[in-house]
Amino acid sequence: MQWVSELSTAPSFIDALSEAAAGVSARLDGSVPTVVFAFASPHHREHFAALPAAVAEALGTATVFGCGASGVIGGAREVERSPALTLVGAVMPAVQVRPLHLDTRVLPKADAPSVQWHERLGVEPDQAETIILLADPHTAHVAPVLVGLDRAYPNATKIGGLVSASAPPESAGLFAGTRTHTDGLIALAISGNVIVDTLVAQGCRPVGMPMFVTRAEANLAHELDGRSSARILQETYEQAPPRDRELMRTALFIGVASEPGRETYAHGDFLVRNVLGIDGRTGALAVGTNLKTGSVVQFHVRDADTSADDLAAHLARYRERGVHPSGALMFSCGGRGVGLYGHPNHDIDALIDCVGRESGELPVGGFFGVGELGPVGRHTYLHGYTSAFALFRRHHAD
Repeated sequence: MQWVSELSTAPSFIDALSEAAAGVSARLDGSVPTVVFAFASPHHREHFAALPAAVAEALGTATVFGCGASGVIGGAREVERSPALTLVGAVMPAVQVRPLHLDTRVLPKADAPSVQWHERLGVEPDQAETIILLADPHTAHVAPVLVGLDRAYPNATKIGGLVSASAPPESAGLFAGTRTHTDGLIALAISGNVIVDTLVAQGCRPVGMPMFVTRAEANLAHELDGRSSARILQETYEQAPPRDRELMRTALFIGVASEPGRETYAHGDFLVRNVLGIDGRTGALAVGTNLKTGSVVQFHVRDADTSADDLAAHLARYRERGVHPSGALMFSCGGRGVGLYGHPNHDIDALIDCVGRESGELPVGGFFGVGELGPVGRHTYLHGYTSAFALFRRHHAD
């Protein structure tokens, strides 16, 4: 398995394509990529329609997959608000890839029998061990799609993001195969001699202690551990150190345990959602997801240092596994990057430094979006303020 990543910041699309494609071709020594992942900034929008066919012709591949995005990741760099084109060539022997375009308005319902999903997509479970998903947030209702895909393809890894290069009346640029789609969702079904590991760094850390939701209604937590949610939050705030108090005033979140039956919970065991407000009359806490009585929750906070520490912890645990990915895709929130850290390349530097090859390299491609898709526990969710990574490695020797 061989991956290479090339990024060009040439303002001309013709020059950018020529530069990036030549770099990929030279580093692959003429090998034809199984797939080329392509990510382009809005500066190249007028060429989005022709981009996948042009990339396919330049590199001799039949499958191009990617999107337009406000920020582009590749060649060990994160480029925001400037012209950029990334091409990632992946040579993956004995690996099958199948690009799909999905109109989410005509997909089966989330709770439909799995066979309906298989028939509509034309993909059997053994043909989709991993599914990369890229969606236009204006025309694709992603949440029920994730529920349906988890039911229909329970053993498949699903990861991706919502593209950020489109805002009405502009259309999206979704590259699949040799075609560009302007709405909906595209997917790349992957199977064969490859393992795709995922990391979902939500950028938060817990404060206080885990608690049971003892009375809930929809997205309202009326009681935590048998007491008023507002009172529990006030006590957590009063017992927190000064820095945590400051963050609780400006960046408070709640984590919902992905597996509520555990005796103990560790970093990364929670699906993080926004705290929307408190009902001063009833003491109920409104959060950005529906809650169930009996579920386990814990308050969380976020800032640049917390986000950096969270990512470092995820990467350290991955490195301890002793595996060596050949390449990676990175889907990062537009609220991270320079806006969060004050300088570029934080997340990609952390990734390469921690899990790169002995040479210190890890070919990476991706983009900054307006939502990230990835698993927490056994289910796939839509996230915000997150960096989600797909790390590719060979399953066994050819």
